[in-house]
Amino acid sequence: MTTRTILVVDDSAVMRKLIAATLADDAYRVLLAADGRQAMQHAREAAIELVLTDWNMPTMGGHQLIRELRQLENHAETPILVLTTETSDAEKADARTAGASGWLRKPIEPATLLEVVASLLGTE
Repeated sequence: MTTRTILVVDDSAVMRKLIAATLADDAYRVLLAADGRQAMQHAREAAIELVLTDWNMPTMGGHQLIRELRQLENHAETPILVLTTETSDAEKADARTAGASGWLRKPIEPATLLEVVASLLGTE
């Protein structure tokens, strides 16, 4: 079985490390980005099968990142999961309109994250 590549985008270094450790323990290859601009660079250079992104980030937030990813031919259908502390229905609707595949509220239980990731990747 090939290793699946997941891009984790969050302006919090601690959050990136926690998510990366959870995913790496489950044998995923993890790429890290501190903001949307770094994420776009990865998206242009690497084969990414899932994006996990924070919503509120400096430089380029989750909303803009999702819209820009959806404009890239190789990421038009890539699952994108928003991981955030935001809870408003309006923000969730904005994420879906931008092209997000789902939404998980932080803090996230590792088991829940792995379950949702497997579901989005079709490996459950």
